[in-house]
Amino acid sequence: MVPRIFYFLHLLYFFTITFASTEEANALLKWKSTFQNKNTSLLASWTLSTDVCRAWYGVKCFNGRVNRLNITNVNVNGTLYYFPFSSLPFLEYVDLSLNQFSGTIPPEIGKLTNLVYLDLSINQISGKIPPQISSLTKLETLNISDNHLNGSIPAEIGKLVNLVEAYLGKNQLTGHIPPEIGSLVTAKLFYAFSNKLSGSIPAEVGKMKSLENLSLQINNLSGSVPITLGDLTELKILYLYSNQLTGPIPCKLGNLKNLTKLDLSYNQLTGSIPAFFGNLRNLQFLHLCANKLSGSIPRELTYLDNLAMLVMSENQFSGHLPDQLCRGGKLENFTVDSNKLIGPIPSSLRMCSSLKLVRLNNNSFVGNLSESFGIYPQLYFINLSDNKFHGELNSNWGKCKNLIDLRVAKNNISGSIPPDIGNVKGLLGLDLSSNHLVGQIPKEIGDLTSLVNLFVQNNNISGSIPGELRSLTKLESLDLSGNRLNGSIPNFLGDYVHLFRLNLSNNKFGQKIPIEIGKITQLNLIDLSNNHLVGEIPPDLANLKSLESLNLSHNGLSGCIPKELESLTGLLDVVLSYNDLEGPIPNNKAFINASLEGNKGLCGNVTGQQPCERSSSVAKKHSMAKKHKLILITVLPVMGALVLHCAFIGVLFMCDKRRNVKDVERRGDGWVSISTLDGKTLYKDILNTTEQFDATFCIGQGGHGSIYKVNLPSLGNIAVKRLHSSFENTHPKSFMNEVRALIGIKHRNIVKLYGYCSNAQNSLLVYEYVDRGSLSSILSNEVESKKLDWIKRVKIIKGVACALSYMHQDCLPPIVHRDISSSNILLDSEYEARVSDFGIAKFLKPDSSNSTALAGTYGYVAPELAYTMKVTKLCDVYSFGVLALEIIKGKHLGKYITLLANSSTRDHVQLSDLLDERLPHPENEVKAVLVFIIKLASSCLLETPKSRPTMYFISHKLSSMDPRRPTHQINPHVRRAILSMMADTKVSLYGNE
Repeated sequence: MVPRIFYFLHLLYFFTITFASTEEANALLKWKSTFQNKNTSLLASWTLSTDVCRAWYGVKCFNGRVNRLNITNVNVNGTLYYFPFSSLPFLEYVDLSLNQFSGTIPPEIGKLTNLVYLDLSINQISGKIPPQISSLTKLETLNISDNHLNGSIPAEIGKLVNLVEAYLGKNQLTGHIPPEIGSLVTAKLFYAFSNKLSGSIPAEVGKMKSLENLSLQINNLSGSVPITLGDLTELKILYLYSNQLTGPIPCKLGNLKNLTKLDLSYNQLTGSIPAFFGNLRNLQFLHLCANKLSGSIPRELTYLDNLAMLVMSENQFSGHLPDQLCRGGKLENFTVDSNKLIGPIPSSLRMCSSLKLVRLNNNSFVGNLSESFGIYPQLYFINLSDNKFHGELNSNWGKCKNLIDLRVAKNNISGSIPPDIGNVKGLLGLDLSSNHLVGQIPKEIGDLTSLVNLFVQNNNISGSIPGELRSLTKLESLDLSGNRLNGSIPNFLGDYVHLFRLNLSNNKFGQKIPIEIGKITQLNLIDLSNNHLVGEIPPDLANLKSLESLNLSHNGLSGCIPKELESLTGLLDVVLSYNDLEGPIPNNKAFINASLEGNKGLCGNVTGQQPCERSSSVAKKHSMAKKHKLILITVLPVMGALVLHCAFIGVLFMCDKRRNVKDVERRGDGWVSISTLDGKTLYKDILNTTEQFDATFCIGQGGHGSIYKVNLPSLGNIAVKRLHSSFENTHPKSFMNEVRALIGIKHRNIVKLYGYCSNAQNSLLVYEYVDRGSLSSILSNEVESKKLDWIKRVKIIKGVACALSYMHQDCLPPIVHRDISSSNILLDSEYEARVSDFGIAKFLKPDSSNSTALAGTYGYVAPELAYTMKVTKLCDVYSFGVLALEIIKGKHLGKYITLLANSSTRDHVQLSDLLDERLPHPENEVKAVLVFIIKLASSCLLETPKSRPTMYFISHKLSSMDPRRPTHQINPHVRRAILSMMADTKVSLYGNE
C-alpha cells in the first residue's frame, strides 16, 4: 500500500512540474512575441516543441521550474511591459543587459520575490525606479546602470537588506540620495556616478559598514564631505570628484586604513590636507586637484609607501615639498602644477626612478636645474615651466629613453642646449622657450625625427638653422622667434608638410623668403617679422589655403604684393608694415584691413592709401611705346564695353534675385515663386498631392512648422516645410531669413532649396527630399543607429564641418547658422550630411555689432551668447563641437561637455565614456581618428571664444583624416601626437582601455 502512495505522489509531482514548465514556456513565448526582432538567432530555440528547461537558450531550471534567465547581449529589441513576472515566481537570476530594451521598469517587478540577481544595464530603459523593488528582499546584485532612468532614487531601496552590489551609474537620476541607504549594511559596492543627483551626501552612509567602493562622482552634490565616511573602515575606493562639495576634508578619513584610491578633485574644498592622511598606508591613488585647498603639503604623506599617483594641481598649496615623497619607490605620477610652492626639489624626487609623469609648472621652485633632477628611466612627460630654476640643461635628459615631452619654459636656464637631447628618439615635444640659452641649435636635434612641437623662442640662440633639421618632417609647430639666428631661412622647411605654425620673427635672417614655404599647405600662421629679409613676397604663398595669419613686417621686402594672394580667403590677419612694398593692394578683405603703414608706394581703395588709378596711368604713359598706346586706345574701349555689359547683366541677375525675395515679403495675394518653374502651377500641385496638407503626408513636426513628403512628376520626391501660422505671426522674418540664406548657397552638404511660396494661406519652403531624415532621429533609433558605423559617423562630421567652413569663409557676407544640432542635420541615402533649418541664421556685417536675441537649441548654444548677445562664427564652432561629440557618443554628452571644455577636468574623461556603446569597439586605425576628432571637438568647447579653432581649420584638418586607411597612411605621427596632446591637456582618452 505504501509504495502505491509514493508512486501516486511521484506521478502527481511529475504532472505538476510538467504543467508548471508549460505555463512558464507559454508566458515567455508571449513575451518574446512582443519583441520587434522576434527572429533573433539566439532565441530561435524558444519554441513549444522543445524543453524549456533543457533546450531554451539562456534558460535554466531548478526542480523543473525556471529560476535563471540570461539573455545578455543578444540584440533583443523590446520592453518589459509583457514580461511574465507573475508566471515566474521562482526566478532567482535575471540578466537582460547589453540589449535594446526600452520603456520603463514595470511595478510588477516586485512580484519576483525570490530574485537574487538583477541586471538591466546598458539598455535604453527610461522612467523612474519603481518603489516596488522594495519587495525584492533577497536581492544581492542590482545593476540598472547605463540607461535613461530619471527621477530620484526611491527611499524603498533601503529595504533591500541583503543587497551587496548596487549599480545606478550613468543615468539621469535627480534629487537627493535618500538617507535610507544607511540600511544597506551588507552592501560592498554602491555606484551612483554620472547622474544629476543634488543635495548633500547623507550622514547615514556611514552606517554601510561593509562598503568597499563608494562612487558618487560627476553629479551636482553639494555640502560638506560627511565625517561619517570615516566609519567605513572596509572602504577601498572613494570617488567624489566633479561635484560641488565645500568645506574641509574631514580628518576622520584618516581612519580608512584599507583605502587604495581617493579622489576628491574638481570640487570647492577648502582648508589643508589632514595630517591623518599619513595613516592611509595602503593608498595608491590620491587625487585632490582643482579645489581651493591651501597650506603646506604635510610631511605625513611621506609615510604612504604604496603611493603611485599624487595629483594636487590647481590649488593654493604653499611652502616646500616634503622630502621622502618617493620613499616607497612606487610614485609614478607627481602633479602639483598651478600652486604657490617654493624651494628646491627634494632629494627623494631627484632619485625617484619610478616616475613616469611630473608636473611642477606654475609654481616658484628654485634650484640648479642640472642638479635638481636625475635619470628617470620610465619618464615620458615632465613639465617644469613657469618656475625659477637656474643653471644649465643637464645632459641626463638624453638618458630618459622613454621621454616624449620635455618642457622647461619660462625659467632662468642658461648655457647651451645639450647635444645629448638628440638621444631621446621618441621625443614629440620640446619646449625650452623664454630662458637665457645661448650657443647654436645643436645638429643632433635633427635626430629627433618624431618631433611634433619645437619651441625655443625668446632665448639668445645664435648661428644658422642647421641643415640636419631637414629630417624633422613631422613638425606641426616650430617657434624659434626672439633669438639671434642669422643666415637664410632654409629651403628644406618646404618638406615640413605637416607644419601648422611657423614663427621665426625677431631674429636676423636675411636674403629672400624661400618659395618652398608655399609647399607647406597646412600652415595656419607665418610670422617672419623683424628680420632682414629682402626681395619680393613669393606668389607661391597663395598655395597656403589654410593660412589665417601672415606677418612679414619690419623687413626690407620690396616689389608688389602678389595678386595671387587674393585667393587666400581664409586669411584673417595680415601685417606687412615697414617694408618697401609698392603697387596695388590685393582685393581681399584681410589685405584691405591689413597693417600696411611704413611702405613707400602701396595703393588701393584703402583708408590712408593712394588710389591706384592715377599712379598706374602715369606709369603706363612713361613705360609704353606709341605702338602699345595705339593698341591700348583700340582694345581697351572694346574690353571695357564687354566688361560693363557683363557687369550690367550680373547686376540685373542679382537685382532680380533680390527683387524676387523682397516681393515675397511684401505681397500676400497668392504670389508664389519656386525656382524657374511655374510657381502657381506647382503650388496647386503641392496642395492637390498633399490633399490640402493632410496629416498622412506629414513626416515630421518641429517648433516652426511641419514637414511633408511630396512626390511630383516635375521634381520627384521633395520636402515641403509649411510654417505654423502662429510662428509666422511671432517670427515674421524667419521665413525670409531662410530664403535669403539658402537662395545663393550651392554646397553638397547644405540642403538644397528648390523654391519658396508665400500667400495669405501658406508660407512654404520647398527642399530636396533627404531620404534618411534627421540625424537625431537616427541616433535615437536603436536599429538605425547601429547602421551608422564609425566610418559613416566620421563622414557626417566631415560633411558638417565642410558646410560650416563654406558658410563662414566663402559666403559674402559670412553666414552663421546659430542652430547647429542633430535635429538640423539631415542624412541622404549614402549617409551624406545636409545642414538644414536656416530660420535663425545671421548674416555677419562688418559695420555692425551683430548683436541679437539669444536663440538656438538648448545644449548646443555657445555660453558667451548668454551674456554678450553677440553672434560670431565661433558660436557655430562651439555648436559643432557639441554635435561632433554627440555623433561619436550616439547621444548628447550632457555634463561631459563641461568637463571637456575645461582642460583641467579632462583628466577624468575616458575614451570609453565618449564612444557609442551600441557599436563594436573601433579598430586601432579608426580609434586613432576618433581620438583626433574628440580632441578637435573638445577645443571647440573652450570657454574663451578666441581660443577655439575656425571651421576652416577644422574642415581642413578633417579632410586629411580617412579611417578606412591605416593610420600611418593618414598621418604618420597622429598616434604619438595624440599622446602629446594628452600630456598637454590631461585628456586621458586611453585610460582603462
